[in-house]
Amino acid sequence: MEFELNEEQRAFGEAARTFARSELAPFAAQWDREQAFPRQAIAAAGELGFCGLYAPERIGGLALPRLDATVVFEELAAVDPSTTAFITIHNMATWMLGSWGSDAVCERWGHDLASGRKLASYCLTEPGAGSDAGALKTKAEWDGEHWVINGGKAFISGAGVTDVLVLMARTGGAGPAGISAFAVPADALGVSYGKKEHKMGWNSQPTRAIAFDNVRVGPECLLGEEGQGFRIAMKGLDGGRINIATCSVGGAQGALDAARRYLHERQQFGQPLASLQALQFRLADMATELVAARQMVRLAAFKLDACHVEACTYCAMAKRFATDIGFAVCNEALQLHGGYGYLNEFPLERLARDTRVHQILEGTNEIMRVIVSRRVLQEDAGDAIR
Repeated sequence: MEFELNEEQRAFGEAARTFARSELAPFAAQWDREQAFPRQAIAAAGELGFCGLYAPERIGGLALPRLDATVVFEELAAVDPSTTAFITIHNMATWMLGSWGSDAVCERWGHDLASGRKLASYCLTEPGAGSDAGALKTKAEWDGEHWVINGGKAFISGAGVTDVLVLMARTGGAGPAGISAFAVPADALGVSYGKKEHKMGWNSQPTRAIAFDNVRVGPECLLGEEGQGFRIAMKGLDGGRINIATCSVGGAQGALDAARRYLHERQQFGQPLASLQALQFRLADMATELVAARQMVRLAAFKLDACHVEACTYCAMAKRFATDIGFAVCNEALQLHGGYGYLNEFPLERLARDTRVHQILEGTNEIMRVIVSRRVLQEDAGDAIR
């Protein structure tokens, strides 16, 4: 079993680290404070291929393994989890469009999305269908020439500033089998956006509700086949859970690095804080748990790349563990900074705020426990989950 990154993966990581330090680090606090969407920086990330990391080559994506993508996302998130999280969502939506989109849809949007010239939002959650995605009510009805979409989505990242909406809507009966996926122009007639939500974190990306009022799209906008939408959404979420777990690992690494520097610099009682064994032990626990979370995320990415039969379970385990650990490490690093950690001149309070939501989105950690426990309780789980 090989745990070391290969030369190409290390090169991707170094490129991401250099980009994060030059293009994200100087501005992350300002974007957070002003709630400014850094479209120019995201476009610059796209020039390096970071907006289409695992999108298929048919639309200009790099078609990288998910494991390689985690290396890039972790380095970006160590500086700015909020902006990185949006980039991961865009990658997921772009992969969906490139994997299941018609030739016409891919020709219209694919290369622009993979390059970051245009951006995409993922539209699954509704006011009454969060964890129970199969209960969504947004409808798409065929009128003989167009799909006519009516309904609403909630908590949509990037809503109002993106160009394409990858939308899940009901085209059939109740339950998951009645759901289909669509690529909808974000400025289509009948699409309207709610107020910009005021959030605890993730302030560099807007979050809004979206309403669809008799929005008409052509038959080419259907992704995959009618009734495949829920399956497409769940495939997307497996990767999305790895992505957001990686953002937690990255944010926690940034917090750990800041705490390590601070313990060397800060003097108390005539000696640096780093000389106090109690704080050394706390730092050791943070580092140990962070390494464990990173390895679990990379294992899940490996399982997903290999199309392993248990990939969904491993993605859920990794998401639950890494997002819990990520927030805990950020919170502990803030505590080690004392009062300075609470000031926005230091990155700790922003890292803590930005990583907190990771325990909620892409399926709450309670839902991750449901997914894992259902599998563990099956008769053959003893051999499968090892």
